[in-house]
Amino acid sequence: MSAEDLEKYETEMELKLYREYRDVVGLFKYVIETERRFYLTNDYEMQVHSVQGEVFFEVSMADAWVWDMYRPARFVKQVRVLTFKDVNIEELNKNDLEMPGG
Repeated sequence: MSAEDLEKYETEMELKLYREYRDVVGLFKYVIETERRFYLTNDYEMQVHSVQGEVFFEVSMADAWVWDMYRPARFVKQVRVLTFKDVNIEELNKNDLEMPGG
C-alpha cells in the first residue's frame, strides 16, 4: 500500500466518521472532550480526585458514542476515563443541531 493509498483511505474513513457523527449527534445531550477522545452521551458523572498533590479527573459515561475512526463499534455501553488533562463538557443546544432553512 502506497502512502497515497493510505492517505486516501484515512480521508475516506474520516468522512465516514463525520457522516456518522452528523447522523447521531441529535440523539445526545452532552459532548465530552478529553485529550484522547471525543464523546457524545446523555448521562455522565465527573469526579475530581487529588492524590499526593496531583489532581486527576474521572469521567464515567453510559450509552456513549466515541469519535474514533479506528473503532469498529463506536457505540459503547459504559465508558470510564481517567485523565490528568483538561476535560471539556458541553451541553448541546438542540436548536444548534438543525440545518439552516430546515
